[in-house]
Amino acid sequence: MHKSLILGARMRNKADKVVELEESIKELNKRSEIEAAKLEQAGTDEEVSDVEKNLEKIQKELEEKEAEKEKLEAEIEDLKNQIEEQNRKAPTYPNKEEQRGGQKLEQRDAIAKFIRTGQTRDIVGLKTTDSGSGALIPKEVLKPHFVNKTRNPLLDLLQRVKVNSGSGKYPVIKKTDGVMVSVDELKSNPELGKPAISDIDYSIKTYRGYIPVSQEMIDDADYDIMSIVEDEVINQGENTELSLVTAVLKTATQADATGFDGIKDIYNKKLKSIYKTSIIVTKSMFAALDKVKDKNGNYMLQTNVASPTGYSFGGKTIYKVEDTAFGNEGDMKFFIGDVAEFVKEFDRQQVYVKWVNNEIYGQLLGLFVRWDIKKVDEEAGFFGTYTDAVG
Repeated sequence: MHKSLILGARMRNKADKVVELEESIKELNKRSEIEAAKLEQAGTDEEVSDVEKNLEKIQKELEEKEAEKEKLEAEIEDLKNQIEEQNRKAPTYPNKEEQRGGQKLEQRDAIAKFIRTGQTRDIVGLKTTDSGSGALIPKEVLKPHFVNKTRNPLLDLLQRVKVNSGSGKYPVIKKTDGVMVSVDELKSNPELGKPAISDIDYSIKTYRGYIPVSQEMIDDADYDIMSIVEDEVINQGENTELSLVTAVLKTATQADATGFDGIKDIYNKKLKSIYKTSIIVTKSMFAALDKVKDKNGNYMLQTNVASPTGYSFGGKTIYKVEDTAFGNEGDMKFFIGDVAEFVKEFDRQQVYVKWVNNEIYGQLLGLFVRWDIKKVDEEAGFFGTYTDAVG
């Protein structure tokens, strides 16, 4: 639970009690007036004494109610000050460049304030989800060095399409090997080959994770709560994105390979030359390829400083994924082809956090991302199983 939410709940309870006390005080004052009016009709000392006792009793009760009300009002004021103090808490940023980025800093502060209070109202610079229950995290708010440090190079091959709706159609022009022809001046243009255009249906899905934050972190004014959010947006987002991409790559046309010659046959013969060739392999297959030699005894898997992964195989950039991304532990699986043409990511550009209820742990800070990943060009790649060549 958020401390500010707890303080707010206590303040509301005390305010309700004050309202009840005010009604009781009003009622006691009426009773006092009615009782005092009886003095005019009191004909004996005994009747006067009875009225006097009743008035004293009412007065005592009034004083008790007034004292209780005064105490509650003081406690409410204290709680209000505590809530304001909580709302003023914001992370510190030692990076001078970030301090100069006014809008970016304001957005970071706004998100941090939402995390600490659980409220979206009256927070300057906060962008919220359509329902108003969550805080959107603009991508420009995330620190660039986090992305550069942790990103899997395979994801850099992915082409991302920004969309503004939850579902729709995206026209894809299939790559062709058609060429242009020369035309003499004033001559009519020749008829060119008609491009193959297909509509890809996309439907944005929401993926949820949890961010491990403790109450102590939320309460600590000097703790940069946004650094944790950034880490988890990158880590969980990348892991989810990678699993979705590899799941689509596995649906490519089957083409198994034996030895280096089998791999060459796929990208030299099966894959059209119009596509850029990348090789994505499981760790087990990478280990096997690391032992493959050419006829001169040189290892085919080479370190390559120009390669985004640091390695190349037969002159092609090679990417490595976990065995389980393409199958089971020990599987030697691969995708050979043009990732950018084979698959597209439809990005709703919505990363957001909100507090959610959990029956075991109570309230947890949920992390949500929204996208869809689709196969768009069947001919742009092949998926298969690798077998070592014998002899």
